[in-house]
Formats: sequence, C-alpha cells, structure tokens
Amino acid sequence: MVSPRKTDIIGRNIASCCAVSPSLSPTLPQEPDLAFTRRRLLHSGALIAATPAIKILTGASSFEAAYAATTSADLKWRHGLSLFNDVKYPEGFKKFDYVNPEAPKGGTVRQIALGTFDNFNPVVAGVKGSIAGAVGFIYESLTTPSLDEVSTEYGALAEAVSYPDDYSFVVYRLRKEAKWHDGKPVTPDDVIFSLESFTKHHPHYRAYYRHVVKAEKTGDRDITFTFDAPGNRELPQIVGQLLVLPKHWWEGTDAKGAKRDISATTLEPPLGSAAYKIKSFEAARFVALERVKDYWGLDRNFNVGRNNFDELRYEYFRDSTVALEAFKGDQVDWRTENIAKNWATAYDFPAVKEGRVVLEEFPNRSSGVMQAFALNIRRDKFKDVRVRRALNFAFDFETMNQQLFFGQYKRIASYFEGTELASSGLPEGKELEILETVRAEVPAEVFTTPYSNPVGGSQDAVRRNLREGMKLLKEAGYEVRGGKQVDSKSGAPFEVELLSEDPSFERVLLSYKPSLERMGLTVSTRTIDPTQYENRLRNWDFDVVVASWGESLSPGNEQREYWGSHAADMPGSRNVVGIKNAAVDKLIERVIFTKDRADLVAATKALDRVLLWHNYVVPQWTYSKVRTARWDRFGRPAEMPKYGLSAFPALWWYDADKAAKVGKRS
Repeated sequence: MVSPRKTDIIGRNIASCCAVSPSLSPTLPQEPDLAFTRRRLLHSGALIAATPAIKILTGASSFEAAYAATTSADLKWRHGLSLFNDVKYPEGFKKFDYVNPEAPKGGTVRQIALGTFDNFNPVVAGVKGSIAGAVGFIYESLTTPSLDEVSTEYGALAEAVSYPDDYSFVVYRLRKEAKWHDGKPVTPDDVIFSLESFTKHHPHYRAYYRHVVKAEKTGDRDITFTFDAPGNRELPQIVGQLLVLPKHWWEGTDAKGAKRDISATTLEPPLGSAAYKIKSFEAARFVALERVKDYWGLDRNFNVGRNNFDELRYEYFRDSTVALEAFKGDQVDWRTENIAKNWATAYDFPAVKEGRVVLEEFPNRSSGVMQAFALNIRRDKFKDVRVRRALNFAFDFETMNQQLFFGQYKRIASYFEGTELASSGLPEGKELEILETVRAEVPAEVFTTPYSNPVGGSQDAVRRNLREGMKLLKEAGYEVRGGKQVDSKSGAPFEVELLSEDPSFERVLLSYKPSLERMGLTVSTRTIDPTQYENRLRNWDFDVVVASWGESLSPGNEQREYWGSHAADMPGSRNVVGIKNAAVDKLIERVIFTKDRADLVAATKALDRVLLWHNYVVPQWTYSKVRTARWDRFGRPAEMPKYGLSAFPALWWYDADKAAKVGKRS
C-alpha cells in the first residue's frame, strides 16, 4: 500500500505492513535485505498497555457533554483532513494529480516475500502466527492518504469527517455505496467491531487507540469516537486509519460450520471490501490476489488510476540470496534492494545490459529513520551513559562503509534523520525555550555541545577513538585485566552478545566485533531464526540488536511507544532500548500537544537532542533513496508523487508493448 501516512511509515498499521510493497518501506534497515520479511510483518512490538479497554456504546467520558451538546446541524463536515495545513484537493475533486486516469487494467505482477506465513487474520498479526503479507490489500480504512501532501487524508470508506476545534471527538460518516465483497454494506457496526477487536486482541492497538474512550453509532452511517482529553490534534487522523473488518463474516461460520474466531489465526481467506481479494494460496509458498471486477470504489476519486493489475502474486522465499537469484531468473518482476554490495555488484547480468531489466532509485521524502545497534539498558552493564558512549567509539562506520557498502551510506546523527525535524548545532529559539523546562533533568551537553558521532576511517582515528572508549569504560568502573575489561569491584568480565535474525547481517556484526574486542570486551555474535528472535525480543532477552524506528514528517503519539516509560517493560513494545526517563516523557507529551508546525518542529528537535545525548543507541547508516530493480513490463505516471517513494504497485500498470519486448516470463 502506497502511503506516507504515519501508521505505514512506522510499520505499525497492519493494512500497510501487510501490503507487501518493500519499495514503500524506508523504515527497513539498509543492510541486509529485509525488504519484506516476517520481522516486518510482525511489526515488532506490540504494546501490552496498562490502559482500560475502549468503551463500546456504554461508559462515560468527561468530554461526552461536548458532543451531546452538538447537534448534527452544528457539525462542520470535511471531505479531508490535515494535521496542520489546509488540504490541497477541494471537495468533489476528480482524481489525485499524480495518477494516470487512463492507466489500462490487466496483467500480473510477481513480487518477493521473505519468510513464511500461516495466518490471514490481521487482528492477531504479531501476536499469533505469521501473517500473510498480501492480506492488507483486501481491506480498507475510513480514510486514504494523499501522496503529494504531508499528513493529509481524504475519505475512503468514509465520505466525510467532522471534529470540533478542541479535537475532543470525531465523527466519521460512511459512504452509502461502500460494500463488502459479498454485496453487504459497510456499517457503523463494522467499524465499532473492528476497533473493539483490534484493541481487545492486539496489545499494540490497545495502546495506539487508548485515547479513544468511547465509540458509538450516532446516525445511520455515522460513528462518533470520543477522546479522553482535548487538544490531541492527531487523534482524528489516527482513528481514520483504522482497518475496517466485516462483523457479520467474523461472527459467522466457515464452510465446515465452525464458528469463526477473531482472536485466532486462520488460513480461511477473509471477506474484504477493497480492490483485491485472495484468489489462491499455498501456505509458506505463495499468495495470489485478484482484482475485484465489481469493486464498489473503482471509479471513486481516491481510486482513479490505482489498483491497475488484475493479479498481484507474492512468492515466498526463506533466503534473500535465493530471492535475488529468482529475480535474475525472471521468476519475479520487482525487487527492492537494501544491500549496497548487491546494488554495486549483483546487477551485471545480461538482462540489465540489454535493457530488459531497469535499475532505478526513488527519493525518500516522506520519512526519517533511526537505525542503530540498540542497547538493552534494562541490563545493568548498559545503564551507565559512559559505557553506551564507549560502544559508539568502537564503531568505525567510515571503514565499514567503504569496505562493505561501497561508500553508499551516510552515518545517522539524529532520531529523525533525513527530515527537517533533526536537531543540529546548539539549541536556540523555541527549541531552547522548550529544553529549559527540563534543564535539570537532561545531560548538560544538550545545551553546550552539538551532538556528533565519533569519526573513524584511518588507523590514527580508530586508535584515538578506542582510547577514548577505554577511558570512558574506566570512568564507569571497569578495568583491564589480562587484556579483558572486567568490573573493578566484582571482577566479572564485560560480555556482549550481538544478536541477529538474518544471516546476511553477520558480516556487519563481524566487522564491529573486533573493535569491541580491542577495547577489551568479550564479544559473541549469534544469528537465530525469526521465531526465536521475536520471542527473545518480546522478553527483552538480549544485549544488543539492530533496530529501526521509522519517523513520519509529523511525529506524535507513537513516540510514547518508541521511547516512553510506560512501554519500557511491556513485552514486545517498540521501546526496545528500555528507556524510562521523566524528561523524555515530558518532551514526548510536548510533541503530541503542539499547536502548529513550527512548534512541532521545535519540540521534536528538543526530544531528538535529549535522546541523542543519552547515547541509548549506536547509530548506523541510512540512504536517502529506495533502490529498485524491475523487469521492464510496466508503465507508471509521468509525474511521480512527492511522498510516494516508488508507488509500486499501486500506481503502476502492466504495459503489454513493453512486456512483448522483454520476452516471455520464466
């Protein structure tokens, strides 16, 4: 699913996560190739929130009176909504500017999926089983994002939305023509059932929607969501991104007469409402979807020029090297390349030289990222900030970049790398004003020293960095005995395990390992299968892992799940590091309740700066473009959307003339 919306960028919305379009996932680590892995589908880390369940139809809220006093005539209905700015497209617009309304329908596109699957139920994805990626294409949400605007949504299942100036509630009105694939209408009951199911059975959604204290049907096609407090301008959009499921289908029985269970995994193809439905599959082998010919939204403005392929087929591979060879052999049509070495050396086969395979990079303007060695500060050995900083001094990125990555990458120096939200220099203006509110609770360097990573790349620089790292370890209470760093009091050696789930990342770990050992650390590397890896992360059973946090251009509520204290001890949360810091919590709230864009930028920079100076992670690298390779059988719009990355496959189409020149598929 092509989208710059936040839930997709941070990999947390099942609809997007399961859309199996690696070209749209800038949040994935740049090495190795994790283009579409089980790890991505599990979207690592659902929060087990210590918050009450949403009240469905009953229960009280301190803000109910605000809605009760508002009649339907008082509501200001909108066809779209934006976080801070006016929407670009007027009511009744015919199409998005970036689509080709004349795009032909037809053809098949074959894509890569890594890992396996045994489940089509998105409600328990990441909690039970392994979700099949393609399932995201069969469902829709209340709104759909614009790919040439920041944080802007227009009606999809919903035709209109209304909320008051204080954002204390939101009302969505469904389109009367919206239907499930069995012909039954999409109703408010479906929306309420979906919210209740996700929040009851999936701890991430329980946390993500915890500010929705009530959901109720308030008209034939209206659903009202009441929030726990005013002022959180992001909540109306977050609610609009809810994946809507068919209540009548999930509460019915299957072909054998057994009652379906929304809390369990299933391989029965579910009923959907979107442009595609599951055509056929073989567990762990492939999933094929077919375009719904009588899809209710075919000619609606938000769908013009989209969903042009008759069939989307996803071939599963357990190994990324095998997947690459399958692409070379024309067994799949499209590949997103996340390995610099492959991009530099693996695409010199005849079809590339003949022009039958096209290599193309697409700029990523829609998101930022922090990818890093994440240190588990729940463990005593990582609690001292000097120890954490020492591990950064051991990381010689510059040499690694040249030797392993062909000089393609840039070192990350911000939790919002690649966006205007990244801090730099010294704080000033509004950012400084915000930081003053937590001055006594943050490292002094926040105000005195611009953050920077150690720079290696030469023997002298590496030696200098290692000396500095060893100095920090000594200050933290370690000393060298017999060439090994040990605790000065207990004599226990400083042992570190670098944990991974992907064999292709081993070369990175093995490159980092000798530098750590030169500082006297006892280091081991271990690569385990995805299931073991996920279980260890859920239980915080690790020293150091590679983690990646995608950031939208409008950060907000998800920051609580990334860095908030409430998430630190919740098994499986995105707070992989285990951060519990009062100042960080305060700055997160400051980000969430900003009043305008300038305030958001300042608050986010303040949060970024504080996170950096706590040295919670050892930042890795990033690349500002998405590398893609394709067999040249497809057409695309002349002008690609600014925030859509490659926009594949949603905006592309099968070009029969090009396909004839490329030749028959394998």
